[in-house]
Amino acid sequence: MPYFLSSNEPFWSGPFPLLSQVLRLADRRLQVFATVARLLSFTKAAESLYMTQPAVTFQIRQLEEHFNTRLFDRSHNRINLTEAGQLVKNYADKIIVLYNEMDNEVRTLTGDVQGPLIVGASTTIGEYFIPAVIGAYQSNFPHVKVRLNVANTNGIIHMVENNQIDIGIVEGPITNKNLVTDIIWDDELVVICSVDHPLTNQKRISPEELLDYPFISREEGSGTREVIQNYLDSQGLDIEQLNITMEFGSPESIKNAVAANLGISVLSIATLEKELALDSLSTIPLKTPIRRPFSIVHQRQKFRLRAMVEFLEFAQAHCTLKEQVLKHL
Repeated sequence: MPYFLSSNEPFWSGPFPLLSQVLRLADRRLQVFATVARLLSFTKAAESLYMTQPAVTFQIRQLEEHFNTRLFDRSHNRINLTEAGQLVKNYADKIIVLYNEMDNEVRTLTGDVQGPLIVGASTTIGEYFIPAVIGAYQSNFPHVKVRLNVANTNGIIHMVENNQIDIGIVEGPITNKNLVTDIIWDDELVVICSVDHPLTNQKRISPEELLDYPFISREEGSGTREVIQNYLDSQGLDIEQLNITMEFGSPESIKNAVAANLGISVLSIATLEKELALDSLSTIPLKTPIRRPFSIVHQRQKFRLRAMVEFLEFAQAHCTLKEQVLKHL
């Protein structure tokens, strides 16, 4: 006998208990399981999901009770997937992708944009670029919960590769061909010095002149440092020839040290909007300019949710606006 849904009955209820269970699992337990299976760590999974470790353990225990079998071998502070766990992981990955596709298609049809969006940004971009993008984006899509992770370029690329974040925005070239890369900004790096430094009145600086003064550098692993190193290599120089007297993990710290006349540095023009407006630092272009892309990266096989697509458009629009502002300073 055919079954007809009542007006207030969801389509997955009634004669479709299996579908109901799959959707409920996909919405929580399977996502927790898939994260633990990918990272092989309850602690790292809890951090990635912004949950407590006991909550993650509880979700996994519920899933194991549902299947009446162990999904992980736990021994000597390490975990590995059991044979059943590997089977569940294979299906979980497919179910989550299909669930996200379904959710996205329905929201596209209805014009609704919501859900979590985890964004990662390298240090320079995280300090000077992404806050305005997120602010404008949240105003237009208040139901999307944006989470932001800031680290150096290597750290953000690692998070994208390990599916810990949906998209990353980094400076410098991307070598991993498994990642989709869209360039959103053509950045230029310039020499900065204090307003009373001997270099202040120069119109341009040669690469060799960088070797003559104390140099304040970003830390190893940063995109800025890598770009400078590649630039010096192309000019027949070595970064070891720089008189590096200080290393900092953020452009703000470097700018403060340079303003105190402790040395010179090379930073992105995108980080100097305030200083250019106030004339608090001197900026001098290099005779052979240093240029690098700011790129948005995500996994090639990752399904692009509408929240993600809209964010990419906002990032591109913000770049266009910022470029216009800098041209008028």
